[in-house]
Amino acid sequence: MKIVFMGTPDFAVPTLNALYDSGYDVAAVFTQPDKPKGRGMKLAPSPVKAVAEEHNTLVYQPGSFRGDGGENAAILREIAPDCIVVAAYGKILPPEILSIAPLGCVNVHGSLLPKYRGAAPIQRAVLDGEKITGITTMLMGEGLDTGDILLQEQTQIGENETSAQLFERLAVMGAALLIKTLAALESSSVTPRKQDDSQATYAHMITKDMSPIDFTQSAQKIHRQICGLSDYPCASAILNGKRLKIYSSEIVSTQPTGRPVGSIVNAKDFSVACGSGVIRFTQVQAEGSKKMSAQDYLRGKPLCGSEILG
Repeated sequence: MKIVFMGTPDFAVPTLNALYDSGYDVAAVFTQPDKPKGRGMKLAPSPVKAVAEEHNTLVYQPGSFRGDGGENAAILREIAPDCIVVAAYGKILPPEILSIAPLGCVNVHGSLLPKYRGAAPIQRAVLDGEKITGITTMLMGEGLDTGDILLQEQTQIGENETSAQLFERLAVMGAALLIKTLAALESSSVTPRKQDDSQATYAHMITKDMSPIDFTQSAQKIHRQICGLSDYPCASAILNGKRLKIYSSEIVSTQPTGRPVGSIVNAKDFSVACGSGVIRFTQVQAEGSKKMSAQDYLRGKPLCGSEILG
């Protein structure tokens, strides 16, 4: 089977690797244009482009498919793929692209559709306190994640699992499910099924203004915020006038403490009073420092216990 792969970030890499490892003919890869990165703001390739170049695969990086005069559609028709595989590409594909491959455009999506259509399904599932999520492979349509479902696989979300950790797990799950999906399409053993639009939810983009922690909220809600925003943009608090990023946490208690919100409950383990309950920070990053365990942070910057986080 000849494949054209479309993807950009780390989430898409296991799927592309699975295609190579399974012996599929990856004829070309489409990914987003190189972007400035690092202090020098030098142009850097996407993770997908880096993998494609390691395999000497032809790479295309269109700015957009719309308004290109049909140039990219013409390229795809010349390649004549049997299937187009899409994983976190980050661009909308017009109808003329969707109709080129005989087996269609198969998308690997990080939720159990129709829940969490949109840009940030993994983070939103964690932020909302979902217990179960998963991977969906679907035939892409013109709507946003509205295409017919092919296969799904679910997994539990750990009590303290962060979005970053869940990203890694779902990326691997998605790769395996995609290979099963392609085999099923080849053998005509899968029947696409319509999504129930009445059950659809939308996963809005994650923004930096979601980072500051409001300690008047419950320990459960703050814990979901910390887990859901890790590793980017990361939940944050102000400690001694400086910003502190919090990457992971644990709920110590859900009962009111009577203490001022944001006050230190235990200076030895970085426990903090919330509107109701107590939360313990387990991984943090101070301004100008690197990410580290809370215990390592406290060894270098011990708390006196009278601090109030804001």
